[in-house]
Amino acid sequence: MTVSEIRTELERLKTSPEGVALMYIAGEWTAASDGGTRDLIDPGTGETIGRVAEATTADALRAIAAARAAFDGGPWSQTHAHDRAKLLFRIADALEANADEFARIETLNAGKPLRETEADVADAANCFRYYAGLATKPHGESFDVPAPSQTFTVREPIGVCGQIVPWNYPLLMAAWKLAPALAAGNVCILKPSELTPLTALRLAQLFDEAGLPHGVLSVVTGAGPVAGAALAESHDVDKIAFTGGTSTGRTIMQAATGNLKKISLELGGKSPNIVFADADFETAVDYALLAIYAGCGQVCSAGSRLILDSAIDDRFIARLVERAQTIVVGNGFDRATEMGPLISAQHLEKVERYIALGRSEGAKLVCGGGRPAGAADRGYYLAPTIFTDTTPQMRIVREEIFGPVLVVQRFATEAEAIALANDTPYGLAGAVFTQDAARAHRVVRALRAGITWINTYHPTYNEAPWGGYKQSGIGRELGTYGFDEYTEVKQINVNLAIEPSGWFAG
Repeated sequence: MTVSEIRTELERLKTSPEGVALMYIAGEWTAASDGGTRDLIDPGTGETIGRVAEATTADALRAIAAARAAFDGGPWSQTHAHDRAKLLFRIADALEANADEFARIETLNAGKPLRETEADVADAANCFRYYAGLATKPHGESFDVPAPSQTFTVREPIGVCGQIVPWNYPLLMAAWKLAPALAAGNVCILKPSELTPLTALRLAQLFDEAGLPHGVLSVVTGAGPVAGAALAESHDVDKIAFTGGTSTGRTIMQAATGNLKKISLELGGKSPNIVFADADFETAVDYALLAIYAGCGQVCSAGSRLILDSAIDDRFIARLVERAQTIVVGNGFDRATEMGPLISAQHLEKVERYIALGRSEGAKLVCGGGRPAGAADRGYYLAPTIFTDTTPQMRIVREEIFGPVLVVQRFATEAEAIALANDTPYGLAGAVFTQDAARAHRVVRALRAGITWINTYHPTYNEAPWGGYKQSGIGRELGTYGFDEYTEVKQINVNLAIEPSGWFAG
């Protein structure tokens, strides 16, 4: 895109006279308290596309104070569920009405191909619509108890929710957190990634225009160790929700112990994709590519470990490499692009270090490993990469690379496949490809992972829970599970025989 076209994409954002994109705190568009800013880079070109306010700790604390006041004394938590639902339906409609704009902004800011960002906007709108519908549904239980009592539960909002989202799905992850939290009556402080804040800021405009009471939502842009840490540490924040790397999640979990706030963590993965010899061959190859190269491999649930039946390994790998080499890597605004750039120069260098590490560990590089021809000096591109001849102890097998790097592990028996799949500290996702229905169910039940597929990979539904086992996180997003994560359960007992208890003799 040209400079003038970039300015057109961003012209509806609230900016300072100097052109700095402003934060949204308690219904006001504001610069950082110290005037700090951060340059935003287009990963597809490496060029600066603008600047955004860089929050200080004081800015985050101001957002927290506004949220606390909005929850404790404001109207949102007492707003009827029907009215909360109406507002979320308006947000869904507004997202759809501005879908092209949101998709282009996200492609510009995150580098993702338009076909991905367009799908993300549609999914985000559907997420708001799903939770708008769920807000008015039954949320409680009654119990038959051995006493003359009417005993039941109700679900109530937790309170002030700090929500930290990553750069790989900037808008969609914001929707996954805001929609259930607001539907349940909470107030939210959203901290988008410092690299990709633009669609979150544009979303805040939609909420403002839709009439969300001031203080119910703030969007604080800035670095995790500053703004994010303030949310995790504050005793005025009742819940922290984070999607991102496991090491950062561990830090947030420790910070949250200060007031024992509720936490939900959706963290990393090193997910297995098991292919048996009887699987439909072309289907399994196709999904093996999708599992790792969708989103340029920058997906927490990516099928980054291909666990392959040794009876078909040579033929399968040859076809996989053939297909991988035809993937069109390029700028997200080019409709021919099938895989875009990595998010930043720093992240590209990190992934390249893992590729060098794989070689030094003795793995065999059979595809990719470098930057595509013509892309080395523009944007943060990396060719689809495949390693074979790996061992379970290699770091490229055990650690999350978060890039378009696939490692292949071979197995001879079903038991060996399961053992390899579960030999990881993570437990986010996994898949099984086979035409043997009994084996498919047997293996998928044996996987220690929260999200699993049979003969497919990556479909995600607003209606179904999302989250992992082991070091892949705590809690679940989406579905009724995601709504419950933003509620407290209160037990209520109503005595139906109003008379002295007689417990004490006097």
